Amino acid sequence: MEDGLKLTKWGYEVRTSSDACISAINAFYDQVLSYGRRRSVILEAPVHDKHCVLANVFAAYFLSSSDPSRVHHHLQAAKPGLDRATPYEKAVYDAINCLMSNDRDDNVAVELLTQLLKSFPKDLLSLKKAQVLCFYMGNPDLSLALVQQVLPQNQEEGFIYGMLAFPLLELGCMEEAEKAARRGLDINKKDGWAQHALCHVLQYRCRFKEAVEFMEACSPTWSDCLSFLVTHNWWHVALCYLEANSPLSKILEIYDNYIWKELEKPDAMGPDVYLNALGLMLRLFVRGEFGPCEGRLKILANVLTDKANWHLEWHFDLLTTWALAKSGEIFAAEELLGSLKSRMLKMTPKKQEKMQRGMLLAEALYMYGRGDYKRALDLVGLDFDANDCKMIGASNEQLDVFNEVWYDILMNTGHAAKAIEVIEKQIKKREEAPYLWRLLERGYSKLGRPEEAAIAGDKARSLEKAHFK
Repeated sequence: MEDGLKLTKWGYEVRTSSDACISAINAFYDQVLSYGRRRSVILEAPVHDKHCVLANVFAAYFLSSSDPSRVHHHLQAAKPGLDRATPYEKAVYDAINCLMSNDRDDNVAVELLTQLLKSFPKDLLSLKKAQVLCFYMGNPDLSLALVQQVLPQNQEEGFIYGMLAFPLLELGCMEEAEKAARRGLDINKKDGWAQHALCHVLQYRCRFKEAVEFMEACSPTWSDCLSFLVTHNWWHVALCYLEANSPLSKILEIYDNYIWKELEKPDAMGPDVYLNALGLMLRLFVRGEFGPCEGRLKILANVLTDKANWHLEWHFDLLTTWALAKSGEIFAAEELLGSLKSRMLKMTPKKQEKMQRGMLLAEALYMYGRGDYKRALDLVGLDFDANDCKMIGASNEQLDVFNEVWYDILMNTGHAAKAIEVIEKQIKKREEAPYLWRLLERGYSKLGRPEEAAIAGDKARSLEKAHFK
């Protein structure tokens, strides 16, 4: 290898003479893939070699979400070295430049990353970027295809298996997802993303106690993880208790001590905490737990009036719209809705069409928060399916709460029969979920069919006793 070149941990050439620079780049790879809290390590790389293209473009990418005012400096620092940069550096530069552009075309960005991975299949950081993009495009098929494309070259890389498991989950391939997650954990039992994937599988299969015990045993390994993964994994634990209809006190204990408490850490990422807090609050409110949760929601909604928390993710904005409306922050809720509509009008016609469902759901959640069930139903209709809203950037499990909102709307607008029809289909997939039987009990009660309601209630009670006995 010629002087002035170093190899990344993937074995790809980078033009730098600095061991410290390449060490910081390698540490950044590991931090991103492990959802680590020390991703800022990449800022050390251009300190050690201010001319290194890869160091500067990675620094720019990191700063684009944490300190955008510094992005331009690093992109400009990268440009003079492009003529002498290695093919790997040029490919990464082009892909990241596209990812960070204000008028980004998602399809072009995915294509650049796809081509990069064809030439450099061991670069799991670029694979991660591509998968994240696919997630926000609502395209798990492409996400899976990209992992499978590079899997042969990464058989012994632990992180690849959590990345394989997630799109399999989204496509309903639970058995394959479980195998992938367990393979990843065999290689690295501390892989929080593989742990998360296995929890998804256990939760879907209504093995709530097993999921909780597994995640609680894993939780000490999350201390160095980003606020997102810490609070999201605890959100999953809370959901397992919630779906099993465990006592409310247990769920609120998790909310207070493991989700909201994350904000006490000096390097906590507030919006990531708020997202998972909101997801849990909406589930509780759908279940009628308004009284014990009202104070917590007020505190959350007060934070969410700060526009710095708006337009980070569509999913987050939708949940925020509901929380603001439910808490009486009507002006802020309407302002956020109006802003979402304005942002949508700036999209390409193709993307506008794709986001239309997401926008209707946002308006329906606003109406639901205000207690106007009829107008909420007018917006989402009688054939709603939250899985058609993947374009808001949410997993199946995160989307499921919007189906629960819809069931509640149906029950409150004289459409209990429709709710029963849909809930019974869900029960065929997840027969051991007590909450679904409770919904069925409620539906039959609404229709004045006490015998069927009693049967559903008995089934729910027997399952509740069985799950956390």
